[in-house]
Amino acid sequence: MSSSPSPRPSADESGSLLGPADIRELAAALGVRPTKQRGQNFVIDANTVRRIVRTAEVRPDDVVVEVGPGLGSLTLALLEAADRVVAVEIDDVLAAALPSTVAARLPGRADRFSLVHSDAMHVQELPGPAPTALVANLPYNVAVPVLLHMLDRFPSIERTLVMVQAEVADRLAARPGNKVYGVPSVKANWYAEVKRAGAIGRNVFWPAPNVDSGLVSLVRRDKPIETTATKEEVFAVVDAAFAQRRKTLRAALAGWAGSAAAAEAALVAAGVSPQARGEALTVYEFAAIAENKPE
Repeated sequence: MSSSPSPRPSADESGSLLGPADIRELAAALGVRPTKQRGQNFVIDANTVRRIVRTAEVRPDDVVVEVGPGLGSLTLALLEAADRVVAVEIDDVLAAALPSTVAARLPGRADRFSLVHSDAMHVQELPGPAPTALVANLPYNVAVPVLLHMLDRFPSIERTLVMVQAEVADRLAARPGNKVYGVPSVKANWYAEVKRAGAIGRNVFWPAPNVDSGLVSLVRRDKPIETTATKEEVFAVVDAAFAQRRKTLRAALAGWAGSAAAAEAALVAAGVSPQARGEALTVYEFAAIAENKPE
C-alpha cells in the first residue's frame, strides 16, 4: 500500500482562498482598518496569491516563513503548497484571528500552521523545522530591514520571494552602475542572487496603495562570499560609500579609514580605483576593501 500523501485539492476546488468579499467581511468582523503606519495593504485577489506561490516555486517539502500575513490571503495558498507555514504577525488582532481563519478554511492543514506573534525585526527563532523558504507581502515601510534580518538570522532559508513597493524591488535587484543601485542592492547580494520576478498592479489590494508593487526573487548563494572580513566590516564600508554617494570613494571612505590617504591605500590594495564611486562596485569589491582597512 502506498504511503504517499493524497493529492491536495486545488484552490479552485477547495474554495479555501480569500476573495474581496471574504477579506472585507473578516476585517469588519474584527474591526480591522488597514493602517498606513504598518504599511498594511491586504491582497484580495486569489489569482495573485496563486501566482506568488507559483513564482516562489514552493515545494511540498518546504517549510515556509511568511512575514505580515494580515488576514491570511497568502497564508492559505502557501499552506496548500508547502509542508508547513510559520507566519510572523505583529498586529494583536490579526495574530489572534489568523489561526481560526486557517482552521475554518483549511481544516486538514491546520496542524501544519504555526503563528509567531512578534515584530519580525526581533524574531530570533521559529517553531518547528528550520525554514527553507521566505514568501511574503512585506509591509512597505520596513521591507528592506525585515528582509535582511530574516536572511541573516535564518541561513536555512534557501529561496525567497517578496512583494514590495516597485521602487524598492528595483533597488534590491539593481546591478552596479544602475542609478538606483545602493545599500539594499549590495546587502541583499551579500546573501543571495537577486532578480526582479514580476510586477503587481494596485487593484489586487485593499486598500489600493498609491504605488505599484514588484516581486523580488532571492536565491541564497551556494557558498558565502569568500573574504576574511566579517559581514559587519563589509557592511560598514557599504554604508560609508553610499552615505556620500556623489563623492569619490577616496573621499567617501575617509571617515571609515581614518583619512583620505588611508582610504586611498585600502582602495588601491583592493584593486579599486580611488576615483570610483560606490554605485560602480560589486559586493565582492566592497569585501576586498573591508579586508584592506588600515590598522
